[in-house]
Amino acid sequence: MTARIIDGKVIAAELRTRVAEEVARAKREHQLTPGLAVVLVGNDPASEVYVRSKHTQTQAAGMASFEHKLPADVAQADLLALIAKLNRDPAVHGILVQLPLPKSIHTETVINAIDPAKDVDGLHPNNAGRLAGGFAALSPCTPLGCIILTKSVHASLEGMNAIVIGRSNLVGRPLVQLLLNENATVTIAHSRSKDLPQLCARADLVYAAVGKPEMVKANWIKPGATVIDVGINRTPLPDGKTRLVGDVAFKEVAEVAGAITPVPGGVGQMTVACLLVNTLRAACAISGLAKPGV
Repeated sequence: MTARIIDGKVIAAELRTRVAEEVARAKREHQLTPGLAVVLVGNDPASEVYVRSKHTQTQAAGMASFEHKLPADVAQADLLALIAKLNRDPAVHGILVQLPLPKSIHTETVINAIDPAKDVDGLHPNNAGRLAGGFAALSPCTPLGCIILTKSVHASLEGMNAIVIGRSNLVGRPLVQLLLNENATVTIAHSRSKDLPQLCARADLVYAAVGKPEMVKANWIKPGATVIDVGINRTPLPDGKTRLVGDVAFKEVAEVAGAITPVPGGVGQMTVACLLVNTLRAACAISGLAKPGV
């Protein structure tokens, strides 16, 4: 068996097109231009790449993009003052503070300061609690992308057995809630889970989000299962260079799985696209409009 490759690049592009169409409609019918503000503290190279990508894609979708770059030694009070200003700004419908933050900044305090209605990262306790309770909420972008990728293979996830490996607040925990909302039967596993290969072998859907290069092997996978690899790891090569791999041993697992996401070219492509979705949804909710068709 050779698995179907789930092309995140193509699916993300289709999603961005649909978002752009909905943005154009919001402008035309309601004079509403969704606005996304991204705050970057310090000059981490990887974070700068992500922020540039977000800025480019936000503008391409017809949204307003607001960038705020602060020095790594910025006082926490000054960062909180900026967030308070963005909370009050009617042109801003989504606020994203790029993580990780410098150690001098208390991340939880910063996340809690964002207006939950503008929390397009889905990390504010209000949104996390609503999601856990099965209520409408802004969801973290990567788990939302995982669900969209899965539903490109399975129209319905109802009754399917799913396992999520990893319990982070950014991916694992919210992904479990989104799967429950799809009526899947969900197991959440982590570094202390016993008999992890056996747990995986029963799953129709496997989500690897643990941050360990190629940890998930072929003998962990039920034949025909769908495997969504959230991991992004750089591993050294003999020549001193590095290569990007996921949490799944792609080549061997692809011989067993029914469908699988590659790394790169899978989940990572969806994260920014889902950020645009969240910004559009937030703009419509704040403006008292119906939920957009995306």
